[in-house]
Amino acid sequence: MAKLLGGIATSHIPAIGVAMDQGLEETPYWKEFFEAYPPVRDWLYTQEPDIAIIFYNDHGLEFFHDRKPTFAIGAAEQYENADEGWGIAEIPPVTGETELSWHIVNHLIEHDFDITVCQEMKVDHGLTVPLTLMWPGHKYGHVKVIPVAINCERHPMPKPSRSYAFGKAIGDAVRSFAGDQKVVVMGTGGLSHQLDGQRAGFINKPFDLYCMEKIVDEPELLTRYSNYELVEEAGAQGVELNMWLAMRGALEGEGKLKELHRSYHLPISNTGAGLQLLATNSAR
Repeated sequence: MAKLLGGIATSHIPAIGVAMDQGLEETPYWKEFFEAYPPVRDWLYTQEPDIAIIFYNDHGLEFFHDRKPTFAIGAAEQYENADEGWGIAEIPPVTGETELSWHIVNHLIEHDFDITVCQEMKVDHGLTVPLTLMWPGHKYGHVKVIPVAINCERHPMPKPSRSYAFGKAIGDAVRSFAGDQKVVVMGTGGLSHQLDGQRAGFINKPFDLYCMEKIVDEPELLTRYSNYELVEEAGAQGVELNMWLAMRGALEGEGKLKELHRSYHLPISNTGAGLQLLATNSAR
């Protein structure tokens, strides 16, 4: 049976990738943000996961407004990335994982999740920035990646409760897989931010901290929000909390979790940037 080691929630702000490309980690604007990541990297180096399931949202690279699946999962052997307009340098190809991915696909269909399966897809900063944050210098080649895209751009979007249930179904699929792989799940994006309109620049720190508190042991409280309520509380792009909830849902069958690390920093690109590490009993 495959083992779920834990979950990581992290920002995927494109400016982070640019900062790493340009070596700006120690500058005053970025220093405190990047100082939060070594404990999570050390945990990953110790745990040595074989597979990373990454919940992210595509920002118009592979899925634009003319075709936006609610849930999409990659089942390819390799994923290429491309700059979708933020000036981020392209990173080396991401190695895919097909056997577990197809197992997840079949499990989801059997449990009433109708998803888009992609045997070829490009991945954007929503996935590549977290990978680069966890394994600086693009040293992620030993980890196979299963990208899972959740629509957070075009209404109608999946509800927080549905995103949580989706993640739970993926966690159940991993636990039912016959292999002995070690798996980590990642929820990316957020927290509160609004990039356009009259509330551009809006950040709700108290709500962000509330979400980080409740997602550990009481995630069901967060699933009670509608997407419209999330927009009101956390800005137009605050619905990216759905990726965090999918990550947490995947860990639902693992018993009591251990929160090993938490950090919150603002403002980075007018966003409340959160980082959180939750470990299961399967972790060393």
